[in-house]
Amino acid sequence: MPVSPSQIKTLLDQKRAAFSSFNRAKFELLQGYHRAWVEFAALPLAQQIDQLAIHASPTGAQPLEELTTAKKGIVPFFCAESAPATAPWSNREASKQWVQDILTDITTFAVDGSQISPGKDLSIPIALIQIGWFENPHSPDQPYNKDVRVDLMTPKDLGPNPAQPVERRVNIRRFQMEVARLVEFIDTCPQPERTLVFFDGALVVTFAEAFDQDSQTAYVQAMLDLLAASERRRVPLVGYVDTSYARDLTTLLHHAYGLEATEGIHDAQLLSRLMQWGDRTAVFQCDRGGILDDYHHYQDQIAFTYLKTTRDGHPARLEMPRWMWDSGQMPQYLNWVRGEVIVGGGYPYAIETADQTAVLQGQDKHIFLRVLQDWAERESINLRLSRKMVSKQRRR
Repeated sequence: MPVSPSQIKTLLDQKRAAFSSFNRAKFELLQGYHRAWVEFAALPLAQQIDQLAIHASPTGAQPLEELTTAKKGIVPFFCAESAPATAPWSNREASKQWVQDILTDITTFAVDGSQISPGKDLSIPIALIQIGWFENPHSPDQPYNKDVRVDLMTPKDLGPNPAQPVERRVNIRRFQMEVARLVEFIDTCPQPERTLVFFDGALVVTFAEAFDQDSQTAYVQAMLDLLAASERRRVPLVGYVDTSYARDLTTLLHHAYGLEATEGIHDAQLLSRLMQWGDRTAVFQCDRGGILDDYHHYQDQIAFTYLKTTRDGHPARLEMPRWMWDSGQMPQYLNWVRGEVIVGGGYPYAIETADQTAVLQGQDKHIFLRVLQDWAERESINLRLSRKMVSKQRRR
């Protein structure tokens, strides 16, 4: 029986006071965090550091950058930092020309992955993983490169382990494959100083804290390999988080000003109304604790900033190895990211294209099962498909 719209509306009317109270409380708390951010951002760097020094780590974030011309802690895009763009573009052609000036002969690279996980349709546990990458030299003389790499996980790989559900093991293998391809590219790219590598996600794998120790170790080790490769060859690496719920800056303000701790306000939400397209915040060091404590040498080597990449909506979070900030080339690196976002219409074109290259569609699953059936029959391996799956294959 379909849901009743009238009953839902009645319930909403009855509980309106609860929603109003929640909105009012959250608005007041957000206002308090806004005031604290503006006050903190106006302090000289030394005072910011001193204000946090009285609190034990982790404090969420540690400031790295002295902002002398920023307003409310925001570095505007159309300023000296972003030359040659010194004024808002009057039309799309002007922005395209700027992108060409910024990205010509700069190679961008990204990897993404997709998978066909084990399910009840097959009598034998097996998983197919595909990663795809996109290398774009942004040069009229060099073609771009798109390709894929596949792997199979066998019953041995997927065998019983109560601490690691099957789906998690597949996700870990996919993550490892994606990172291994990024490391491979970093180690072989001919011009490290003219290369930008995107990682689709955060460099701090906080999500893994919910998993067992072996899973955490797998994710952390892969990320340490990636950070080490970037540092070794000085290849710029950006962990791009389009929709971030990180609370490093709100945690900082909680410590610095004694504000009520809350999980309901995140950094991007705090900053959004202060930013126009292309603007960024100061650069901070991530001081989150948790799984970051397992990063050893890189525990204090993850920097981040927030960059407004769309006209509407919250800013994206960019995470980078600390060496990129120390190099003094941050304005250049961020312009490369802005250029990729313009080409991608609000999202980095390299990541977007890698995703399109890697994705496995329904037809791919059909092909995989057909090849698997033929192979199992030839090798005399007892493979059974569910009646539902057989029915689907007949219909196709």
